[in-house]
Amino acid sequence: MQSKSFSARTLDANALKSFAHPLRLRIYELLDEHGPSTATGLAALLGQNTGATSYHLRELARHDMIEVVPGMGRGKEKYWRIAPGGFSFGEPEEGDPETASALEVVLDDMVRQRGAELARWREEEATAPEEWVQASVFGRRSLRLTPEETRELQDEVFEVLERYRALSDRREREPAAPRDPSIGHVVIHFDVLPVGVGRATPPPREEAPGEAIP
Repeated sequence: MQSKSFSARTLDANALKSFAHPLRLRIYELLDEHGPSTATGLAALLGQNTGATSYHLRELARHDMIEVVPGMGRGKEKYWRIAPGGFSFGEPEEGDPETASALEVVLDDMVRQRGAELARWREEEATAPEEWVQASVFGRRSLRLTPEETRELQDEVFEVLERYRALSDRREREPAAPRDPSIGHVVIHFDVLPVGVGRATPPPREEAPGEAIP
């Protein structure tokens, strides 16, 4: 049984290789975190020149990762936002090391971002509004499942997430209006992974005094 796709787009090899660029990954992260911004605004946050951010924004837009916000900006000024719907990526084809390397870069950045978001919330939690503290959760479960059951679990959780993603996307598409102050930027981390089924690289053995490692 194959897992369903709940994303609006699946990155092909060209899109994945384009996305696997440190500055584009950071631009995408900033747009997701802070909302719509211009090339000039992003350049200030990144310590880059506007020409560089404009180029990378166009590259992200070329692969439908971001889009121009209608009705925002004056004259030729463009505000960019994350394209609603999210994205996914499949396994690279055999014999395509460049795409496989790009996937590694993107996955490693996702792990980094998860850790940074969790650490930041641990710092902010003490001063956050009580309603948000009560609404947040750190969760972990350890289960004994077959691969088929694990895929079913994925699909069921993503079906729930899809309902709320659609609600969020509708809000993003609404014409510019005063934002409801009760609406916050909520991040959901959902990882499903088996433990101990692959071969991990053993840690290097420490040499005891007077002992030579063969």
